[in-house]
Amino acid sequence: MNDTTSDPLDAEAIKAKLETLKTEHRDLDEVIDRLIEKPPFDQLQLQRLKKRKLGLKDQILKLESQLIPDIIA
Repeated sequence: MNDTTSDPLDAEAIKAKLETLKTEHRDLDEVIDRLIEKPPFDQLQLQRLKKRKLGLKDQILKLESQLIPDIIA
C-alpha cells in the first residue's frame, strides 16, 4: 500500500503544491474573465487558458485524494 500521508513531510509537500496549484487556478480564472470582458478576444487563447485551468483542476483533485487516508472496508 502506498500511503503518502504516513510521512508528515510528504503531506506538507503535497499541501504546499496544492496551494500553488489553487493560486494558479484562481489567477487563470481572473485572466479568463478579463479576456472575455473585452471583445473581440482570441478564441484560441481562451481555449488554451481553459484547457490549462482544467488540467490544474485535475492535478488539484489528484493531490487532494492523496491526502485522504485509505479506508479499508
